[in-house]
Amino acid sequence: MSIQKSKILDFGFLVFTAVTAFSVIIISAGIFLVLFKESLPAMNRFGFEEFIFSTEWDPVQEVFGALPALTGTLITAFLALLLATPIAIGIAIFITEIAPPFLKGIIGTSIELLAAIPSIIYGMWGLFTLAPIMSQYIEPFFQSTIGKVPLIGKLFEGTPLGVDLFTASIILSIMIIPFTASLARDSFNLTPAVLKESAYAMGATKWEVVKDVVMPYSKLGVLGGVGLSLGRALGETMAVAFVLGNLNQIPKSLFEAAATVTVKLANEFTEADKDIYLSSLYYLAFLLFIMSFAILAIAKAFLVRAEKR
Repeated sequence: MSIQKSKILDFGFLVFTAVTAFSVIIISAGIFLVLFKESLPAMNRFGFEEFIFSTEWDPVQEVFGALPALTGTLITAFLALLLATPIAIGIAIFITEIAPPFLKGIIGTSIELLAAIPSIIYGMWGLFTLAPIMSQYIEPFFQSTIGKVPLIGKLFEGTPLGVDLFTASIILSIMIIPFTASLARDSFNLTPAVLKESAYAMGATKWEVVKDVVMPYSKLGVLGGVGLSLGRALGETMAVAFVLGNLNQIPKSLFEAAATVTVKLANEFTEADKDIYLSSLYYLAFLLFIMSFAILAIAKAFLVRAEKR
């Protein structure tokens, strides 16, 4: 191959890789601009505070407020994260520090298979299997125990129907466990072996090594992984749509139906027959985009700091 032909191929390769890399930035910027442009009519009519803090969503009267959908989104995402994180970290610790080699592969593959299940399958399983169990056994149990505790008991009031915030959060937590566990496992694997071996040489137990060596060293990576999982939870639609109830209200109990931004967008976009209605839905999507971007940026900052250690 001649030198000139080699230079041409090298230049073409550089151009191709640069175009593919910058296309990600261009696509992200394009999505942002489209959402912002389509949201402008709703922004001009309702402003920021009125749209964010209003609870009314009435297409007939052309009055739209995002507070119930935003509240439902944040509650389901954070509750799912609260349920999923301890389990995911436990799985990651077992894989990296305790499990024998043959079992690590089995559990790792099982986690990957769990992550590969389509969200609509989770939603159907949640509606037809989990929701009846929740309404007949689990939610009544919570009402008869924790529900009697002052203040906290308010979270478990209402009729246990199984199609509510609590069930949606459980489904969502199951979905993000594989993602969180994989990221936590990768963070734990970054812990230098010499640190763990030194701790064992000084007589530390397995628990002490995990608590005093692995967790402190990898905490930034774990926090970054949790943040990425939160970003994914915020954007989940189909699984939540099956079991949330899609009721436009600010829930006072975990056993009440609610709405999320993604579910509202999925259910109402095809019904938006007025410009301001459609623009309000775009406004919701724009707010979700900003929330997700901010959370992922913070999570990425934690991961970058963890990699530099």
